[in-house]
Amino acid sequence: MNRLNLVTLGVKDMVESLHFYREGLGFEVLVYGEESNPEVIFFNNRGTKISLFPLEQLAADINEQEPPALKSGGSAISLAYNGKSKQEVDEVFAMAARAGATIVKQPQTVFWGGYSGYFQDPNGFYWEVAYGENWEFDEQDMLIMK
Repeated sequence: MNRLNLVTLGVKDMVESLHFYREGLGFEVLVYGEESNPEVIFFNNRGTKISLFPLEQLAADINEQEPPALKSGGSAISLAYNGKSKQEVDEVFAMAARAGATIVKQPQTVFWGGYSGYFQDPNGFYWEVAYGENWEFDEQDMLIMK
């Protein structure tokens, strides 16, 4: 079972999240249901997939009889975008800011020698955007871990 195929984020407002990720950040998405009331949204990105799902329905899907008290924007998780240059990191941050993201930490040189910053999406999920000088990527633009 050495694989992760999908990360599902429970969100408060599906339409706002759809606009933030599709129009704001440029993700290619597949929307199930009406755009004005999406049932689920899948991101058609390379590598691990992301989906958005209504928070209450995610809780019910986990346990219909006793749904857990889920809170959108869990503080113990961060998503990451690995750039191929400092310029790419800065471009992604500018795009996120235009889309309405909350900038938490401007990109800067960090303790491990890379260049990294954090923003939050409208639901409070943290995104790290980072670059490492020695990073390599495969044909799917996935970071090669050595």
